[in-house]
Amino acid sequence: MLIKPRVYIDTSVIGGCLDEEFARWSKALIDRLEAGSVRAVISDLTRSEIDLAPGNVQKILSSIPTDAIENVFLNEEAINLSREYLLEDIIPLKHIIDAQHIAIATVEQVDLLVSWNFQHIVNIQRIRGFNAVNLKNGYHMLEIRSPREVVYEQEY
Repeated sequence: MLIKPRVYIDTSVIGGCLDEEFARWSKALIDRLEAGSVRAVISDLTRSEIDLAPGNVQKILSSIPTDAIENVFLNEEAINLSREYLLEDIIPLKHIIDAQHIAIATVEQVDLLVSWNFQHIVNIQRIRGFNAVNLKNGYHMLEIRSPREVVYEQEY
């Protein structure tokens, strides 16, 4: 039996479905979630951000079947890890929510985190920093990619 990869989806991926530059790749990932080939890991943090988004963005999240979603939460362990990212100057305090997304995905041991946030998340220097902090604190390295890097068209 093939194990479905657990993929932490941040808010930018869902919103990306409505952005001309990112729609193709975000929609392809959502299609995989709906088809059941990938398991979405959605945090309460992502849900809170989506609740503040326009209705058409909220509708995208609600289109994903509930059995394709694993709900996770910002807990004390993730809060503490996100603080470590701040203390190590991996990410500035004003972007703590981005650090919290990384920490939740790390604590939950997801297979992959996907995001379109190239400034604070999908950024090689920051990824190295997050993973250095993770290893120093006894966590695994976190794979962080854009949807374009993980969704590919089948070759025939």
